[in-house]
This record gives sequence, structure tokens and C-alpha cells, in this order.
Amino acid sequence: MSRHSKLQKQVLALYRQFLRAGRDKPGFVPRIRDEFRENSRIKKTDVMHIEYLYRRGQRQLEQLRDVNTKQLGSFSKPKEHS
Repeated sequence: MSRHSKLQKQVLALYRQFLRAGRDKPGFVPRIRDEFRENSRIKKTDVMHIEYLYRRGQRQLEQLRDVNTKQLGSFSKPKEHS
């Protein structure tokens, strides 16, 4: 079993917090899973990008916890068209 870095543990904790916060809001849990799954493809060596998304995720989690929140923004970059 591999050990996780501090940043990986923080991201996993953030994911669990998102799932808990999204439980009571219809349609949020699948969206949260999709966003984290999409961003799981980011290379582990791209620490700056991961930290940026982590901080952004923390801000979005606070918004999600707000009782007035009806939508959730996207974590991932838009896909480029060729």
C-alpha cells in the first residue's frame, strides 16, 4: 500500500468534505465526482496546478455549504477543440 503525500491527503479530505456538503443538494454529488475524476488525470508532479485547484476547491466548498447555493462552478479547464 502506497503512502500519500500531504497534498494528496488534503485533496482527499477536500473530496470527502465536498461529498458531505453536496449530499443534500440534488445533482451535486455526481458533478463533484466527475470534476474530481477529471482532475485526477493531472500529473502528480504538477504541484502548482494541484495547489491552485485545491485552494479554488476550498473556496467553492464554502460556497457549496451556503444554504442559498443552487449551482456549482467547474474545476477543470475547458476542453480545446482541434
